Amino acid sequence: MTTQPPSTPPLTPQFCFSTAAFRDFLRISRSAIDDPITQHLNALVTPARAGFDPSSTSQRGARPLSRQIDPRSCQDFKNRVLFPSWQARSHVLSYCALVATSPDPDDPEAALREAEKESNRERVVNERLDPYSGRFFPKEARTEHLASIVRMEQGVENIVRTRTWGIVRERCGEPATTWEQALAGWRKTRDRLPLQESRET
Repeated sequence: MTTQPPSTPPLTPQFCFSTAAFRDFLRISRSAIDDPITQHLNALVTPARAGFDPSSTSQRGARPLSRQIDPRSCQDFKNRVLFPSWQARSHVLSYCALVATSPDPDDPEAALREAEKESNRERVVNERLDPYSGRFFPKEARTEHLASIVRMEQGVENIVRTRTWGIVRERCGEPATTWEQALAGWRKTRDRLPLQESRET
């Protein structure tokens, strides 16, 4: 397989707050790895060594493609492409979630929000004359905005991985595991063999 997962961008708070860049990385990674998962798996199918069998045309039911994929090819694809891609996206999501819950002293609109709050405290509220005069909707902090985007992208990620793993399980003959269990198992194996991986890479 020549497919490689997109490289993880340098992670900084500014990357997360630039929500277009943050979401573009996730979108590009998904469109490169998960969206065309069927094509990736089809590329792993090896031709039958025995050659074409003419009698096969008389059989209505085609042999499942999953039997034609070498298990070693499936495992190699998961280890080198699929799981590293998921791990990279998990790392980005976790980092930006942390940024969203951390203090943000460099928020350029912090002073503006404080001015809005101060102005609101000085407002005269008379709900008898104006039932809407007591309402105040302060401008959302960029950390709050980022947190809502991270939550949404985490939900999308779960849906994407569930779909992808369902196809991988079907085509590669995987045991009845969830994608969370499979990824956790890969992480454990990777962490146990750091020296071997460093030599291979």
